[in-house]
Amino acid sequence: MERANLERMVPLEKRQRLLRREEFERMVEAGLFRGEHVELIRGLIVRMSPQGVSHASVVQVLTRMLVPPLLGRADVRVQLPFAVGDHSLPEPDLAVVATAGFRSPHPDRAFLLIEVAESSLEDDRVDKAALYAEAGAPEYWVVDIPGLNVEVYTNPSAGAYGRKVVHRAGSRLAPATFPDVVVDLGELFSPA
Repeated sequence: MERANLERMVPLEKRQRLLRREEFERMVEAGLFRGEHVELIRGLIVRMSPQGVSHASVVQVLTRMLVPPLLGRADVRVQLPFAVGDHSLPEPDLAVVATAGFRSPHPDRAFLLIEVAESSLEDDRVDKAALYAEAGAPEYWVVDIPGLNVEVYTNPSAGAYGRKVVHRAGSRLAPATFPDVVVDLGELFSPA
C-alpha cells in the first residue's frame, strides 16, 4: 500500500507534529504572533486568557510584595517565558528565578512559580501543575481569586506535586527558598 494511503489510515492525533520550543521562539522573534497572546504548551500553540481587573491587581500586588525583598537575591519575572523541556514555553504570572544577565536564555529552573487564576483555575491546577512539576519547580502557587486563597504545591515527582496546602485570606505565607519574604494574603486580597 502507498505511504499516503497508510498515513490516512492513522488517526489525526497520531500524525500530529508537535512544535519544538526553539521553533516557537524563532516564530515569535519573526513576529508571527504579533498582537496575539499565546504560549507553547506541550508542542501546541495555546491562546492565553485575557486578564481581568482582579487578575491584574493580584499580579501587581504580588510583584510589589516580592521584588523589594528579593532584589539582588533572585529575579522576579512577571508574565515572561519559562522553558520547560523541548516542547513548552509557558508564561507564568510570576517566576522567582536565579539572577540572570542580559541576553540570557529563558530560565528553565525556578525557586517558585505562581499562576493567578480566575477563569483558568482548572487549567492551572491540572495542566500547569503537571508541567511545572515535570520541570522540577520545587514550589508552585495557584492564587485562586474566586476562592480568596493560595494553593501551595510542593514535592514534585514524576510529573506531579506530592503535597498541596491551601492558605486562606488573612494568613501569611513565604516561599520555602526565601522564608523571610512574607506574603500577606489579607493585603493580597484587600479590596482597597
